[in-house]
Amino acid sequence: MIQRSLFVPRALQAALPPSDTAATVASAQIFAGTSGWAYPTWKPVFYPDGLPQRRFLEYYATQLSSVEVNYTFRALPTQTMLDNWLAATTHFFRFSFKAPQRITHIKRLANCEADVAFFCSVLNSVHQAGRLGLLLFQLPPNMKAEPARLATFLSAPALRSDDAPRIAFEFRNESWFREETYAILREHNAALCVAESDDLRTPEVHTATTHTSFRLRRSEAYTPEELAAFAKRFLALAATRETYLYFKHEDEPTGALNATALLSEINKALHN
Repeated sequence: MIQRSLFVPRALQAALPPSDTAATVASAQIFAGTSGWAYPTWKPVFYPDGLPQRRFLEYYATQLSSVEVNYTFRALPTQTMLDNWLAATTHFFRFSFKAPQRITHIKRLANCEADVAFFCSVLNSVHQAGRLGLLLFQLPPNMKAEPARLATFLSAPALRSDDAPRIAFEFRNESWFREETYAILREHNAALCVAESDDLRTPEVHTATTHTSFRLRRSEAYTPEELAAFAKRFLALAATRETYLYFKHEDEPTGALNATALLSEINKALHN
């Protein structure tokens, strides 16, 4: 049993926005959420106490404007799963997907053209529905910078077509944080995922012209003051590009509450 008094500040418990807030914020090119939704332990602070688990995503999508699906790191969804996810969510809601570990951790970006093409093909129905957010390629911490390998990987036909999905890279080794990396990402309109964890912070460099990506993974809850500052920062970015941001998901609902509180702050700013 989680200790909600420890994990969930009262200011965040009171910050759930009305159901139209997520749509309003999405219309401003901001898509925010967490990296998962199937957590019974988010009751009753985020999910209503009597809500059955099969309706979690439906409710989640009334409160937040996006989700990052980590499931795809280990297994690809069936078409039935994707159809059900699309049916359960609203027209403005966006799904982002983490790339399979076969691409990022086993092959480590090498000789991956067929794997990337298959990954994109599996998600084609989401893409064609206009509901695909980002494809996140998260590299392992022990993978040091290999600019040539990155450039070759980004030249894969599935990532270079006119209808290619928007992509982001999360580097977890500091050797990648240099201008050579950023130049390659810019050339291919790939976003540098600005990730914040307890152990590592990515420099805030925006390398794609159409989108940007944030993963806010700090273990402790963000304060109302920090979330208000985030709201101004992300609104400024969203004036020129789609802005995707995902808070950490755990058994406690802190990340979901951070996300809803942030959307509430952005909604206030949009109406002032």
